[in-house]
Amino acid sequence: MDKDGFAPDVDSFSFSAENRAEVERILGKYPADRKRSAVLPLLHLAQRQHGGWLPRAVLDHVAELLETPKIRVYEVASFYDMFNTEPTGRVQVRVCTTTPCWLRGSDEIVRACKDALGIEIGENTEDGRFFLREFECLGACCNAPMMWIDDHFYEDLDYGKAKEIVEAIMRGETPEPGPQSGRKGSEPLGQRTTLLEDEA
Repeated sequence: MDKDGFAPDVDSFSFSAENRAEVERILGKYPADRKRSAVLPLLHLAQRQHGGWLPRAVLDHVAELLETPKIRVYEVASFYDMFNTEPTGRVQVRVCTTTPCWLRGSDEIVRACKDALGIEIGENTEDGRFFLREFECLGACCNAPMMWIDDHFYEDLDYGKAKEIVEAIMRGETPEPGPQSGRKGSEPLGQRTTLLEDEA
């Protein structure tokens, strides 16, 4: 990390020894003549290794591994919102504000994150560790409102739960992901309203 807390821009990049093994595992999922299909998981892996963003040298390395024109990798990295082509904090705090989450109170989740981190949407914390962003639908609408931090979804949130989760992550803890309401997965909240009799 550089003096501002961000991963530095680089002239060259290669995957670490540990990540090279993961690259091989990922590539093994695709036929040799279709390995360019691995662009998304390789970009995720590269972004994680490089501290939360993808400079051109990283994109070029992925293109070289996949034996595909660089522009194909640039297109993917610039299209998908989960990839950052400018320096950001390593820990991405993404709050879904699409309609289902908004109707269920995502404004309060945004406020909780701002209060915990001391920053606004689109800003990094002073130490460069955290970046706060609004995000489009993350596919957990029945568990709205929710946020995505690193590899974990935190669902069924309210102001207090969201703030508690972010503060725990700031302390280096990893709160239990998933619904924060006590329900399992996407089961209905409350008691059953149909099929009330158990089978004999």
